Amino acid sequence: MSMDQTDQEVEPRRKGGGPFKFFGEVRSEARKVTWATRQEVTVSTIMVVIFGITAAIFFFLVDTLLRLFMQFVLSFSLGG
Repeated sequence: MSMDQTDQEVEPRRKGGGPFKFFGEVRSEARKVTWATRQEVTVSTIMVVIFGITAAIFFFLVDTLLRLFMQFVLSFSLGG
C-alpha cells in the first residue's frame, strides 16, 4: 500500500450540501445579524469625516513645519 492510498483511507469523505443548503445557511446567519440603525450609521459617518479632516490638517501642518525646518537647515549648509 502506498502513502497516497493510506492518506485517502484515513480522511473521511465529506458530503456537500449543495448550493441550496449553503445559501439557506447564509440566509439563516444573516437573520442573526444586528444591523446598525440609520442614526448610528449617520453618526459614525460624521465621525469618520471629522477625524479624516482633522488628520489631514494635522499632517499638512507637520509636513509644512518639517519643510520649513529643512529649508532653514539646508540654507546654512548650502551657504545661502
